[in-house]
Amino acid sequence: MVVIAREETTQQVYRRGIALVLLAGVCWSSIGLVIRLMQQAKAWQVLFYRSIALCIFLLILIAVRNNGHFRVVFRKAGLSAVLGGLALVMTFSGGVVAIMETTVANAMFLLFSTPFFAACLGYFILDESIRCATWITMSFAGIGISIMVLEAISVGNLSGNLAAILSALGFALFTVALRWGQNTDMLPAVFFGGIFTIIFTGSICLITGQGFQLPIHDIGLAFTLGIFQLGVGLAFYTLGSKALPAAELALLSMSEILLGPLWVWLVLDEMASSHTLIGGAVLLAAIVGNALFGLRQQPFPPTFP
Repeated sequence: MVVIAREETTQQVYRRGIALVLLAGVCWSSIGLVIRLMQQAKAWQVLFYRSIALCIFLLILIAVRNNGHFRVVFRKAGLSAVLGGLALVMTFSGGVVAIMETTVANAMFLLFSTPFFAACLGYFILDESIRCATWITMSFAGIGISIMVLEAISVGNLSGNLAAILSALGFALFTVALRWGQNTDMLPAVFFGGIFTIIFTGSICLITGQGFQLPIHDIGLAFTLGIFQLGVGLAFYTLGSKALPAAELALLSMSEILLGPLWVWLVLDEMASSHTLIGGAVLLAAIVGNALFGLRQQPFPPTFP
């Protein structure tokens, strides 16, 4: 169990929470690029292999953090971890299907509904107050993302759009589950999400006849997604959730939307449009503004396991 030193102030813990959540967004932002690099894999196959890698990574991480006594950690996580894991099935499935079925810009636009879902669920379920500044910055972030994808909205299809909304709702539910279980180590929630996703997507692969045979290239990329993009990212996010309320957690993680197009441009030379650059600047200003305002106010009371 990690103990916060007496001299560590609430402001310091709050800053650490912001840094961890922003790092999570950096990890998650690579998903569009890695999926575009795949050769044959279908959405459910990607999810299946990514989840296997995620579970292996998390078992090792949980064991290392708790000196091999991971059974106690799973037992203490309780119902909130199970519910969080179920919510992640929605998040994982919806996110990958959305990117494969519609444009990345369209998917990212609809995923921005996450902070609004999280704010409402946090308010009604956890009785978390929402600062006026958070509502304002969410509005500006929404404007920024709208500008980024203004040219791409019309080309999205219904299935991809619905999948993105489902992913956003699932991640908001996961965020609320983290806040509900804030006094315990909630990494088991991510592990449960991986296990549930393996069962769900494996069943779909069998029923649809897609099977599990893929080129080594695609399996390797899926494992990369499971360990680095998803595993490390969710580990950062889970730890950061102890210091921030649900609405701010979801808002800060929107840095993923800003960085996603950057990686595609750097690796695949896919140029961003003027809409993307202008909207990205507005989004970045909103995220930074919310973080700076929070540092000036009384931070959310943190609790670390």
